[in-house]
Parts: sequence; structure tokens; C-alpha cells
Amino acid sequence: MLKTKLDLALFSLIIWILFSAILPIRAAEPWQNIQPGLNLGIFQAPPAARQNNSRIYVLKIDPKFFKIDLYCQSEYTNKQRTLLQWADDFKLKAVINGGMFGKDLTTSVGYLKSGDHVNNPGFHPKYNSILACNPLDKTVPPFKIIDRTCEDFALFGNKYQSFLQSFRMINCQQKNVWQPQEQGWSIAALGMDGSGKLLMIYCGSPSPVHDFIEILLQLPLDIQAAMYLEGGIQAGLYLSENKNASNASPISWPEIVSAPEKNNQFVIPNVIGVREIGQK
Repeated sequence: MLKTKLDLALFSLIIWILFSAILPIRAAEPWQNIQPGLNLGIFQAPPAARQNNSRIYVLKIDPKFFKIDLYCQSEYTNKQRTLLQWADDFKLKAVINGGMFGKDLTTSVGYLKSGDHVNNPGFHPKYNSILACNPLDKTVPPFKIIDRTCEDFALFGNKYQSFLQSFRMINCQQKNVWQPQEQGWSIAALGMDGSGKLLMIYCGSPSPVHDFIEILLQLPLDIQAAMYLEGGIQAGLYLSENKNASNASPISWPEIVSAPEKNNQFVIPNVIGVREIGQK
């Protein structure tokens, strides 16, 4: 009889430990559903930064619900736009920097092609990530982050219409490829998870890129590949409000995602935008 009580007590203790381990994970669930195919994750990055709130914002976008494409100032009469204005003019749900640009404030520093429009025809020899989107071939995924060190870009060049070249952050073995450094800055980045969803990533707190990548690899993102888009005060991510979204969950817009007033300060010549499929 005593053995039965001990067994019962031990069993109860094990159940309590299991639930104690599970409940904090559920309580700390960072993802907020915005609408079908779109989730916003807000993560606290350790250690705390001296500036801003140390939060990492991740928009997880399902390409079954959203079309992903590139937009260039040089394609549209060179009209200058902030991230917010890009979203408004083209009815985009979310917008992020479309890579770094040169001294002319228009031309991408890496290869950039949007549909039939070519912003920069030259490939940068040191940039080993290429975003491919707007597919021509139904046999390929809606988008892909190509790693030039382990994949042949020529195999995809005629299967997509839009391409953006930039620095790799995470390679095809899911490894951090940046060297440690002391200097840090705000970061806008793009990633892909294991289920083929697009990850738009932004952190306004200064961070060395190597350390930032290590954090991304530890977060519950299942991140398979990532590329650097922009750093410093011009890095940003804009998410439009749920004005007409069906089945949308109410959500507050904390600094959304780098404050709207900031998005009105900086002109961004090239952007990656997502638009709801079927939207007119």
C-alpha cells in the first residue's frame, strides 16, 4: 500500500513538472495572428540594448495568401517614397527595405530586377544571397532565397521574374556566416522558414550582425536561410493596418513596426512588398 502511495506521489510530481515546463512556453507565445496567412512575432532579444526596446519583429507570411514582389523607384518615374508611401501607392500589406543602394540613391548595390525592369544588371562578387520571386514556372516555390555557394543561380534565372542580391546571413547549412564584430546597428533582414514561409525581420536596437544572427537561430522561427537587407536608421519594416482584412484579429501596432513617423522621414528607393492575392 505504501509503495502505491509513493508511486502515485511520484507520478503526480512528474505531471506537475511537465505542466510547469509547458505552461510558460504557451504563456510566452510571441505570435499574433493578424489575418489568414500573416502572423506577427515580437521577441525580446538578449541582452538588452542601450537604445530602443531590444525587440525583434518578425512578420511570417504565407505565400499561399500573399504575392511577394520587388518595387523600384527607377521603374516608376523615379518618384521618391517612404515605406509607408510604397504600401499606400501599391496597396501592399507589408513593406521592407529592398537591399542597400548606391550614391545615386536609386541603384541597388547588387543585382536587382523587378519583372521586366532592371535596376542593376551587375552581380556583386561578394553577395551570395539572391531573393527570387514572382515565378514564371509553376514547378518552383513562390519565392526562394538562393545561396550562390551551394546552388547554381543559372538554374533559376529563367524561372522567376524578380531578383534581389545581397549579403548572406545564414547559409544553406543553417550556419551563421558573419564574423564577430563590435559595431552594431539597426537591422532589416529577410528569411525563409522550413515550411516555405517568408520572414520579414526588423530590430531597431543596435546589434552586431553576427550576434543578431545567433539570436535568430535560437528563436522559434525554424529559419532555414536569411539575407541582410539594410542597417542603420534607414532600415525599417512597415505593416499596414487591418482596414478590410477578413477574419482579422484586433491588434495594437507597437512602433509598427519601426514607427510610422520614422517611415515618413526616409525615402527608400527599392522595396520588397507583399500584397494579398486576389486584391484589386
